[in-house]
Amino acid sequence: MNMNATSAAEHHYDAKTIQVLKGLEAVRRRPAMYIGDVSARGLHHLVYEVVDNSIDEAMAGFCDDIKVAINSDGSVRVEDNGRGIPVDEHPTQKKPALEVVMTMLHAGGKFDHQTYKVSGGLHGVGVSVVNALSEWCEVEVCRDGEVFKQRYEFGTAVTTLKKAGKRQKTGTITTFYPDNQIFSKIDFSYDTITSRMRELAFLNQGLKITVADKREGKERTETFRFKGGLGDFIKYLNENKNTLHPRPVYFRKERENTEVEIAIQYTDGYSENIFSYVNNINTIEGGSHLVGFKTALTRTINNYATKNKLFKNGDATLMGEDVREGLTAIVSVRVADPQFEGQTKTKLGNSETKGIVESVVGDLLGDYLEENPPVARKIVEKCLSAARSRIAARKARDLVRRKSALESGSLPGKLADCSLKEPDLCELFIVEGDSAGGSAKQGRDRKFQAILPLRGKILNVEKARVDRALANEEIRTLIMALGTGMGEDFDISGCRYGKIIIMTDADVDGSHIRTLLLTFLYRYMKPLVEADLVYIAQPPLYLIKKGKQEHYAYDDEERERLLERVGRKGVTLQRYKGLGEMNPEQLWKTTMNPETRTLLKVDAENAAEADRIFTTLMGDVVEPRRKFIEEHAQYANVDM
Repeated sequence: MNMNATSAAEHHYDAKTIQVLKGLEAVRRRPAMYIGDVSARGLHHLVYEVVDNSIDEAMAGFCDDIKVAINSDGSVRVEDNGRGIPVDEHPTQKKPALEVVMTMLHAGGKFDHQTYKVSGGLHGVGVSVVNALSEWCEVEVCRDGEVFKQRYEFGTAVTTLKKAGKRQKTGTITTFYPDNQIFSKIDFSYDTITSRMRELAFLNQGLKITVADKREGKERTETFRFKGGLGDFIKYLNENKNTLHPRPVYFRKERENTEVEIAIQYTDGYSENIFSYVNNINTIEGGSHLVGFKTALTRTINNYATKNKLFKNGDATLMGEDVREGLTAIVSVRVADPQFEGQTKTKLGNSETKGIVESVVGDLLGDYLEENPPVARKIVEKCLSAARSRIAARKARDLVRRKSALESGSLPGKLADCSLKEPDLCELFIVEGDSAGGSAKQGRDRKFQAILPLRGKILNVEKARVDRALANEEIRTLIMALGTGMGEDFDISGCRYGKIIIMTDADVDGSHIRTLLLTFLYRYMKPLVEADLVYIAQPPLYLIKKGKQEHYAYDDEERERLLERVGRKGVTLQRYKGLGEMNPEQLWKTTMNPETRTLLKVDAENAAEADRIFTTLMGDVVEPRRKFIEEHAQYANVDM
């Protein structure tokens, strides 16, 4: 984290380093252009933008303590012990540098590579966008032995910069409350913020980050500081897995002005879990750094196996998918000028980074394998086992391919397809059982809604290799219906539906089936989740009848509100235990009609934490699952 502290310290950080590229136009009019959307994801992105400034100070070697708090009034406060944003007058804007940073888009000290050698921030829009999208924002800067304060409302300064006392320590405190005219619901999730702050603490070795929730009835605090950095990250992710070697393989090297930090550990599982980052940004679409890592990993393990005569008769050269089975890896690079591409701007495009990562992994992983023969042999044996399984799975894959949706008349017989063929307009409901499937088929709009009833519980793919998954009839049916293939053969362009909606009963069995389906989609068709194509239907739990009036309640709180409103006398209350209890008209009205239904989008933004939860719930180790259930039982809604 301190690799560039000296060079940054030599460069004076004052108002002259704040460069102005563009004004703050149109941020309030088109907020989604700057923060992705105005839902919960965009709301939390505001917090990350403010924290990113503090992280940049940490990467430059000037900050080692960050505090994030959800205040009792719902606002968020971010405090760091960095240098403090400059407050002297800007040479061209003729106003304090702090005000320039807070009120002008693309104003900051990130452009010259002297103030900050590398910096994060997903879109580079910075704290000015947070300010523009907030009802109010207050900034307190400590530097040069004094405290300075300024307040803004809707992106505009409403006070002048004022001195507010003496203080020797340095740093910046930013407190903001989002604008409720832009965000439909201002309710920060402690768990969502905590998950990202934990990730940042892992990625910045030794940095201390504290998260606090000060809202009444929700009070809690957690502090993160990981001296082992990415090695600790791997241990956290593999906490509930059986590992092949107790200590993660970890190395860090700076080469050609790019810092490469990597940690890997193999488990006895079958999933590949590689998480890549550039300047602390989660590159969910990968990029050149990830390509370099995968290429070097495959080559290095093949070279070691060949040199040490570990290939037996009949063994072929290991493929990429073989060497990544059961692998958990973190690939983190710090690049001075990251060039992002892809739809979500989270794919690294710098071509030179591929070669740098490839050479670092080739050198250092090669040395590790030579110096640790017992671990190296375990890894090679695991890869060879995966290769034999891959060959065995080829027949099952070919069977699925032959029956694929690309061939005429090959759609599964139980699929009631829709008449429209444009994927963006079509929906697939994956329904539990024939009874609910019958109601759904009758109640749907045949033009754009397809129904696929699945019988019983599909295979738990967390505990099975791909060959067993492909041998499962319900999984094969689902693959054929979607038209995408799976695993290495997956191609999202073949997807026949713009929405994939899981619709199961609101009971324990329904929850289990839903989790099995989500596990399969996450492990073998993850791009569907990342593209926001996977949803969970929200059928009502209660029907409240009074005379000719019918009301539906989706949870206990809504049931009580409705009973208070219509009166409890003469009311008939029905608790739905299964979708099959609803007639087709009721199912359409409450759960399938786009005008009246509620859908829950499956979001994999924090992939590392999602992976950990799937392992906890669906993996082999029992104790973590028991602990998770005990901690979260209060949130469950089940019939005993």
